[in-house]
Amino acid sequence: MGKKSKYFWLTGILTVIVILVIGWKGTSRNQSSDISAKLIAPTAQVLIEGYDRAEGPKPILFPDDQGPHPDYQTEWWYYTGNLDTPDGHHFGYQLTFFRRALLPPDQITPRSSDWGTTQVYLAHFALTNVADQSHTVFERLERGAAGLAGAQVNPFQVWLDDWNVQQIDPGVYKLSATAGDIQLKLKLVDEKGPVLHGDQGYSQKGPDPGNASYYVSLTRLATDGSIMIGERTFPVSGYGWMDHEWSTSALTSNQVGWDWFSIQLDNDSELMVFQIRQADGSIDPYSSGTWIAPDGSTKHLNKDDFSIEVGNTWTSPHTRAKYPSSWKIAVPSEDLNLEILPYVADQELNVTYNYWEGAVKITGTQAGRSVKGNGYVELTGYAGSMGGEF
Repeated sequence: MGKKSKYFWLTGILTVIVILVIGWKGTSRNQSSDISAKLIAPTAQVLIEGYDRAEGPKPILFPDDQGPHPDYQTEWWYYTGNLDTPDGHHFGYQLTFFRRALLPPDQITPRSSDWGTTQVYLAHFALTNVADQSHTVFERLERGAAGLAGAQVNPFQVWLDDWNVQQIDPGVYKLSATAGDIQLKLKLVDEKGPVLHGDQGYSQKGPDPGNASYYVSLTRLATDGSIMIGERTFPVSGYGWMDHEWSTSALTSNQVGWDWFSIQLDNDSELMVFQIRQADGSIDPYSSGTWIAPDGSTKHLNKDDFSIEVGNTWTSPHTRAKYPSSWKIAVPSEDLNLEILPYVADQELNVTYNYWEGAVKITGTQAGRSVKGNGYVELTGYAGSMGGEF
């Protein structure tokens, strides 16, 4: 959140630890949620002593801060995009890498085994195919050792098995993932540079100064490449979005989940907003966002600087959770009014944790002029409270 906080992964960390302890070598990782469902302890405590915490603004440097921050407990690199073929076939994709520390820095002792690690990785790969109204999801777990998974800064790369993103030139990245009969190969070109959310990248989520993350985005990644489904290859182009967050944090007990939006408009502007939902149905005061103008300049948005109105709802046939399925977003200071609809209703991920994340289409007006665009929305806490699991 902030990108939202994908700290939902914390609910599954005991799964990873158990797998590592029993000597799992990562030879069968696809759809690992079957294993996870049996091992997750829903009352697992989030232990944070000994880790660095996001307790206030500090310099965020590039390219150094593109890479991993192992002194923080949790981190992710999150890529989404909306892509079209020349004949108008539309796809959405998500490729997310999560890093989780098993021990704080002051408890680490050297190990001689190539399999020894203090970091584990989880990744989600999803493809939305609008033509057949499908949403296909894969999940993998791996230890950060023996070259199986990891992240580095020079040059930047993050990977888990053959799912990876790597920098090939300044501001240019190659993204690839293969699972089942789906293959994604893309080139991403950063058009705006890094956007720092919150206070110079310090994105606070609660009253405790340490209940926060450092949060950076690349909000306009010009994209081209190919998607292969079975024997058919689709040339695609469009735009992607990257979020990178690192933190040692947890939702408070009265914060049950969040709604997060990344929006790319055809006037070269972008918007990120998220709202944290409280147990009584109210919106948490630490909800916030960022407006990114066409020239790359940014404006921080507090909770009262924007509004999110829910329209229709959709009930999952998998979890029976009821999710919002249309929205109106307004940013009065930018004279911006948007309507947002999913490309596909069922973009729920039934993996280690159930959540909805999918491609959306956008129409609206800014200063009286029509705008349209694409984006991604993440909805958590609808299939079970996230409170205390952040």
